[in-house]
Amino acid sequence: MWPFVVVSVPESLIEEDRLKTISIMTACYNEEENVEELYNRVRKAMASVGRYPYEHIFIDNSSEDRTVAVLKEIAAQDHNVKIIVNSRNFGHIRSPHHAFLQTRGDAVISLVADLQDPPEMIPEMIARWEEGYSMVLCLKTTSQEHKMMFWIRTQYYKLIQRLSSIQTFENFTGFGLYDRKVVDAVKKYGDAYPYFRGIIAEIGLPYYTLTYDQPRRVRGITKNNFYTLWDMAMLGITNLSKVPLRAATFMGFFIAIISLLLGLGYLLYKIIFWSEFSVGVAPLVIGLFFLGSVQLVSLGILGEYIGAIHTQVLNRPHVIEKERVNFEYGAGEPAAPPPRVMVEFPTVS
Repeated sequence: MWPFVVVSVPESLIEEDRLKTISIMTACYNEEENVEELYNRVRKAMASVGRYPYEHIFIDNSSEDRTVAVLKEIAAQDHNVKIIVNSRNFGHIRSPHHAFLQTRGDAVISLVADLQDPPEMIPEMIARWEEGYSMVLCLKTTSQEHKMMFWIRTQYYKLIQRLSSIQTFENFTGFGLYDRKVVDAVKKYGDAYPYFRGIIAEIGLPYYTLTYDQPRRVRGITKNNFYTLWDMAMLGITNLSKVPLRAATFMGFFIAIISLLLGLGYLLYKIIFWSEFSVGVAPLVIGLFFLGSVQLVSLGILGEYIGAIHTQVLNRPHVIEKERVNFEYGAGEPAAPPPRVMVEFPTVS
């Protein structure tokens, strides 16, 4: 018997030889007019890169239109398209996060279904990732949405930066590319109701920022309303800062001191001008309304944090899936393979 030697190959070399893949994640709800165009533009962008197999995961939040039907028609023709259909609408925060965690690529690109995240930026994002950046974040410099709404969003991001103890990203919506180690880091947070933008800011891995002009929505209507925007705003504040809680405490101390000084002043004034000074009910009524407003605001702030704690304690799953489509297939090439040519060889008699 000949002797043999067992050679141990470092995992790093195996990783370098393995063909890397890209996962693209899109959350959608009632986007039947946009998903096909988005699919075509993503496919074209990946074909221009040409060296990475990819998968495009759509997660549908129980749409009430033909979004799922359109996606299934696409998925029947292209196995790179994967579909997750939720059993019900789990909201605009939990559903995208669940899909993000289901991706399998070496890099993950997140973009929305309303075509306001330009898929044409994908090649540049991949180029920056190839340079060694773990995150490529796309920031809006301008937007074709209503100017007042864009101004309000900008002021909110500035407020978050002032309140937070870490560096946050102004006008960052989540659109970007994330290396696999970023996805693994996000999984470790185990947040039941995550503020994705805050988690990305906390991770702190090397990043590169790209800027873009956000186009307006052409087809369909936005799914955001006052409640969803308020929910996202409060989620960002409670996840990144304790300043509101401490501000409520400081406000309580400050008002208590002011009230004490005013009370002493009124008492002294009454003692000195006993027969001439009449306090009246107006200061009493104004003071009661003022203190009542401060108490309600403080209770509201406290309630936001208690609500966040309650959500974490329940620790419910992000979504319940109704079905999956094409997840048995791996990542594939962005372009259709060339037709196979059968060559007939002459028989030898």
